[in-house]
Amino acid sequence: MPVDVLAISAHADDVELCCAGTLVALAGRGKTFGIVDLTRGEMGTRGSPETRRKEAERSAQILGAAFREILDFGDGGLSKSREHELALIDILRRERPRLILTSYPDDRHPDHRRAGELVTDAAFYAGLRKIETAHPAHRPQQTLYFSTLYVHAPTFVVDVTQSMPRRMEAVRSYESQFHDPASKEPETLLSQKSFLAAIEARARYFGSLINVEFGEGFVSKRPPKIDDPIAAFEGFEAGF
Repeated sequence: MPVDVLAISAHADDVELCCAGTLVALAGRGKTFGIVDLTRGEMGTRGSPETRRKEAERSAQILGAAFREILDFGDGGLSKSREHELALIDILRRERPRLILTSYPDDRHPDHRRAGELVTDAAFYAGLRKIETAHPAHRPQQTLYFSTLYVHAPTFVVDVTQSMPRRMEAVRSYESQFHDPASKEPETLLSQKSFLAAIEARARYFGSLINVEFGEGFVSKRPPKIDDPIAAFEGFEAGF
C-alpha cells in the first residue's frame, strides 16, 4: 500500500530527532508514513549496527510507522553513486509517497548533506518513465527538508505539541546513543546529558514562531498553498 509521507535520513535516530512529531501528528489525522534509513550506523562511536537496528525497529513501533527499511549506503561516507540512486528511486516508486521529508543538504555531517542531495535527486528521477526499475514511475509532490545540526530558517512550522511526548519516547528508544551514567562507552555529543534538553529547546523555539509550545520547522523550495491566510495567523498576537 502506498504511504502518504516517506521520511528518509542518513542514520537511525535522525528522523526521531528532527521530524517525528510531524509524522505522529499526521498519523493522528489518518495519514500513513514510512521511514528509510540510508545507512546501518556502523561508524557510530557507541552501540553497533545490530543494536541500532533493534532500537530503530522499537522506535518505528512507537511512532506508528507503516514500515521502516534500513539500507547500507555507507555510514561515515554515504555514497551518492548511481547504484544507490537507482535503489532509492525504486523505493520511492514502490511506496509512492505524496511528500518526502529529508535532511537539509547543508550540514556539519557530510552524511546528512549527501543524504539530502541524494534524496532530492532521486525524487526527481523517480518521475522519469525512461529510467527503468522494478516499479512504474512516480514523482512525489514535494521534498521537504528538516534541519539536523545547523538550523535553517523554516518555510513553515508544524505544531507538534500533542505529539511531542511520543516523539521523545521514540527518541529514548536509542538507549545506546544517549545519556546513560552507567555506560562505559566513550562520550559523544549525543550522549551528553544536555543533548536531549537541547532537542526539546529547539522544538520550543520552532513552536514559539507559531505561538504554540512545540513545533518542527521545514524548508521547502516551493511555498505551500494557503487558502486562508487569516486563519493561518490566527492567535499570533494573543497575549502581546
